[in-house]
Amino acid sequence: MKPIKIGILGAGSFARAFVPLFKAHPQVRGVSIAEILPDRRRIESARAAVAETYGTLEELLASDCDAVAIFTQRWMHARQAIAALKAGKHVYSSVPAAVSAEDLAELVETVKATGLTYMLGETSYYYPSAIFCREMWRQGKFGRFVYGEGEYMHDMSHGFYEAYKYSGGADWKRTAGVPPMFYPTHTMSMIVSVTGARMTHVSCLGQVDQSGDGVFGKGLNQWDNEFSNETALFRTSDGGSARINEFRRVGHWGGRSVRLSLFGTEGCFEEQPEGDVWVNRSREVTPVSDLLRCSPSANDLSDLGDKQEDGTQHDFHSGMAPVHPVWRLPRELVHMPTGHFGSHLFLVDDFVRACTSNTLPPNHVWAAARYNLPGLVAHESAKRGGELVPVPDLGGPPEGSALLEDALAKLAPATPAWTLPKPAYTGKSWW
Repeated sequence: MKPIKIGILGAGSFARAFVPLFKAHPQVRGVSIAEILPDRRRIESARAAVAETYGTLEELLASDCDAVAIFTQRWMHARQAIAALKAGKHVYSSVPAAVSAEDLAELVETVKATGLTYMLGETSYYYPSAIFCREMWRQGKFGRFVYGEGEYMHDMSHGFYEAYKYSGGADWKRTAGVPPMFYPTHTMSMIVSVTGARMTHVSCLGQVDQSGDGVFGKGLNQWDNEFSNETALFRTSDGGSARINEFRRVGHWGGRSVRLSLFGTEGCFEEQPEGDVWVNRSREVTPVSDLLRCSPSANDLSDLGDKQEDGTQHDFHSGMAPVHPVWRLPRELVHMPTGHFGSHLFLVDDFVRACTSNTLPPNHVWAAARYNLPGLVAHESAKRGGELVPVPDLGGPPEGSALLEDALAKLAPATPAWTLPKPAYTGKSWW
């Protein structure tokens, strides 16, 4: 496997967490940084000890990098990814993949035409709860899918104001009012990645913002969006249903802004701030919080308060949980600082492995579309007062595609790293 060179596009706070990981990966031969703001480019390249820097995407694409990792503002991702693919570069993209259905469709077609690797950097795919549920699903313990809930409850005051100001400049409010359902991949991916089904129809309701801070409202942002909270009910292709909440005005803080619950005919999982539980038809109740709890991070922010000036919060700097498949990480990464509930190391490793082995990463472009497009359609439904709208499907990978997950499965240890704890009690007396 030939090592690759990574070009980092955008040197903000999120990129800062990933540059050291790319540099440490044994299959990465070098890292460069492209940042349009000269002062930030100078400061962040010095912080990361990266000598090779560029001022624009065009300069980066003209360089000898093999892949571009996009860490820019969310509405820029699709056009930048398409440009990079057309320039012959593999692409890692922060979420979301796109903020328009047209751009998303073009992105899929560009990946198909170029044959290059595209991976969505979806953190929630590697959250402990999602990993746990995928394994329980693989074992058939859910039975048939009935219903799923994905929630991203992130109040604007919990780091978003700082983050938008940090990245948006003087006109930051024009881009801070992005429709909540334009950022659905955290919630959608956890359900779709477990069941393998897609969202087929949606009815969505939006809540008109009442805060008066000039972010959400007609004429206040580039999407003319007045909704700060959106709730969508989906029909799934396997006959079930799913509810997705994307809230930006909500008095909630439980340490996890992204939550998953999944209900099947044989077993169910519910994730709450301080109590995760598995239950089944045998009336067994199994608390699994210890299995899913991430260890403290090596770069814990406890001494820095709730957040930093750029909006970085504690979940940027969390360790790993017992369910994480640490065995599959290169030894150079195992003890590196990670974040977003252990996801950073796996995001970097999956992308690099996919590029160097010519395999499809789990969050390939067709998966990204199934995480992203339902939210874009949901917002259209909300603008129509909750009208039921079909969700198009942009297809799947070419038949016979080599999957990274299949290759990694062959490396798995014979003895599982974790097993489901014994039930704490049975509820036979309840009925």
